[in-house]
Amino acid sequence: MMKSNIEEALELLSKDWKIEPVIQDFILGKKTNVSDFQIKVNDVIFHIPYLQDENGYVLWKCYWPDCHNCCNRQGRLPLTSNDLITISKNLKYEKISDFVKKETNIATWEEKGPTGNPVVMTMINLKRKEDEKESEDGTYVKCRFLDDKGYCGLHPSRPGVCYLYPFSSWLENEKGKVRVHATFQFTGDCPGFYFAKSHDDMKDVLVDYSKMIYDYTMNSNRTTRENFGYVSM
Repeated sequence: MMKSNIEEALELLSKDWKIEPVIQDFILGKKTNVSDFQIKVNDVIFHIPYLQDENGYVLWKCYWPDCHNCCNRQGRLPLTSNDLITISKNLKYEKISDFVKKETNIATWEEKGPTGNPVVMTMINLKRKEDEKESEDGTYVKCRFLDDKGYCGLHPSRPGVCYLYPFSSWLENEKGKVRVHATFQFTGDCPGFYFAKSHDDMKDVLVDYSKMIYDYTMNSNRTTRENFGYVSM
């Protein structure tokens, strides 16, 4: 039987990090009695997994600079309009169009729009290696801007999606008002997930990330999540 990407990622992760068995089982989908605990922090609603059988939460903390797995195994780096401006300036491009042409790949696909008709979507992704091809989008590549000590050569103008990791975010239209939501990405690459009886253990992290997540999501042209609202900015 072929191993999934998450199984392979967890095996690699376990060589250097000790992963709690309950967390490993959860990431592998072996914990089925899981509910969605929602907590509003500033202007963001966070969705935190609650393991009912264990009566506790899946939480997270960052181990950087001891860990930089998120840069070693990077699937894609989508760029917002703000990213295009700040990163092109950091890389000394006079024209954003030249930066886009040389340093990015553009992905295009169709999705169902709010009226049910197909909508053509476009995503501009930063090349994780200089010769990256469009066909490599979604595959694991070490980011070319990561140095040997685990520092980012683009910092502080690195892509907003890098600041957000391991969160992903989306917008919902709630009675005509835009609401920002966020949850964890479980790819098997991050050693920072842990089990705790109280979500208060992560309060400071959620406060710190809430502004970044809100600003990033509101400044993105459009974010969606299946079976949730659709917002066009």
